[in-house]
Amino acid sequence: MRILVCGAGGQVGRELVERAASFGLEVLAPARAQLDIARPEQVAAAMQQRPGLIINAAAYTHVDNAESHGDQAYAVNRDGARNLAEAAERAGIPLFHISTDYVFSGEADHPYLESDETGPTGVYGASKLAGEEAIRACLPAHLILRTSWVYGVHGHNFVKTMLRLARQRDALGVVSDQIGCPTEAGAIASVLLELARRYAAGARLAWGVYHYSGVPACSWYDFAVEIFRQGEAAGLIARQPSVSPIATAQYPTPARRPAWSVLDCSRFESTFGITPHTWQDDLGEVIAVLRRQEQRPAARERTFRA
Repeated sequence: MRILVCGAGGQVGRELVERAASFGLEVLAPARAQLDIARPEQVAAAMQQRPGLIINAAAYTHVDNAESHGDQAYAVNRDGARNLAEAAERAGIPLFHISTDYVFSGEADHPYLESDETGPTGVYGASKLAGEEAIRACLPAHLILRTSWVYGVHGHNFVKTMLRLARQRDALGVVSDQIGCPTEAGAIASVLLELARRYAAGARLAWGVYHYSGVPACSWYDFAVEIFRQGEAAGLIARQPSVSPIATAQYPTPARRPAWSVLDCSRFESTFGITPHTWQDDLGEVIAVLRRQEQRPAARERTFRA
């Protein structure tokens, strides 16, 4: 079965493209210039290749810029999601769609269930919630996967930012009063591809909204400390910087971040029999890949000089 991957250049999108063959799946992965999901005519053109399923990893994800560019955020996160859902409905195929913990207010005192009341506090979260609603309104055969704190080998993310700062500074402060679940992009891709493989094999999937994230919950401060520990052990940084916990109020941003972004993944696990990964283990795999990437240019240079 061929899968149309939207957002193939992003963190999860690139992992989807790279891993699909190992699940026995063929991928259609048009570049952003060929498939802007906010443009119905480009979605229609992509559908002419007759995919058997769509995975939407495309999104406007710049949380702070969304506050002043709401039209762009809604064009992709709401209208783009609707365009894909309508195209999938016409073709009689399912849509897998990645959403976010930002659809919640971040004021809960328990891990969020799929059935909990939503209440985004910023434009990004509101636009992603509007995308979920648009999909549910027109396409019964959908799987919306909410996740959180995505990081990985590709693109810009917290792990790569922390490693860069560790090379530049001896000390830094990291927010410690925001709690969430770091989730590796490759793990998200593998989960979606496994479900796509099952669907292609004839399995009847239980459609709806699900939560999937890494475990256990931690703060950004905790996450950073572990990044530095593993980064030093792998030789990615010369030494660990001194890290101080700071409050969100000490690091103001245009968009308000949820203080609590912990997702309850028990429904996903019980429905599909897939257990979330520990983020520490997944972080170790990402660190190892980043280390190998840094070593490759040096190896090529030694070969050339020889």
